[in-house]
Amino acid sequence: MALLQAPVGSTVEDRVAAYDWPAIMKELDGFGCAILPKLLSAEQCRAMAALYPDESHFRSRVIMGRHGFGKGEYRYFRYPLPDLVGDLRTAIYPHLADLANRWNERMAAGQRYPADHAAYLAQCREAGQTRPTPLMLQYGPGDYNCLHQDLYGDLVFPIQIAILLSEPGEDFTGGEFILTEQRPRMQSRAEVVPLRQGDAVAFAVHNRPVQGTRGSYRVNMRHGVSRLRSGQRHTVGISFHDAP
Repeated sequence: MALLQAPVGSTVEDRVAAYDWPAIMKELDGFGCAILPKLLSAEQCRAMAALYPDESHFRSRVIMGRHGFGKGEYRYFRYPLPDLVGDLRTAIYPHLADLANRWNERMAAGQRYPADHAAYLAQCREAGQTRPTPLMLQYGPGDYNCLHQDLYGDLVFPIQIAILLSEPGEDFTGGEFILTEQRPRMQSRAEVVPLRQGDAVAFAVHNRPVQGTRGSYRVNMRHGVSRLRSGQRHTVGISFHDAP
């Protein structure tokens, strides 16, 4: 996986627009994931992680071990989202919508996505999906996240974002972001994504198309986090669809 150049910009919109999106699309199409380096500054990461203990920002808390999801915990943000999370969701979505539509066409899926995120959220509301899905995850020593897919309701946007808020080697050790890809009648392929503080990874939520000798075929994607060896790790996850 290529490490794409970090953007320069003072606002969220400027930084998102400054990425080489054709190169990001090529990475996503080829491997199911792409790194967006330094999407957030260290100061923004620390400020975001500091929100976690404040319940007023969140609608629910999930202890992973109670549900067999792994070990650790996460909280779903409530509406209105923190400005930074909402701005990222709005700014990144249009860059991914075209690829999402091309993926669905290649997989013969009927869903099509509007270019504007507000229009897509309106579709979610019409389908009864009104609860925000962005969340923050917290891991301590020995915690991990089992391989899974973040599917909420009938409408699912096929690409999502995870942003690492902590610095590997300083705030924590271990805790690598992992993707697996299951192809028909083949062994699963694993990808470990090297992230630094402030980096984001865009990745396939569920299925993505792969070009074969007889046309495109569908592969199944899962993601998770390996066992934390020490310290504490915070991540923000941004899905672009809402939940029922």
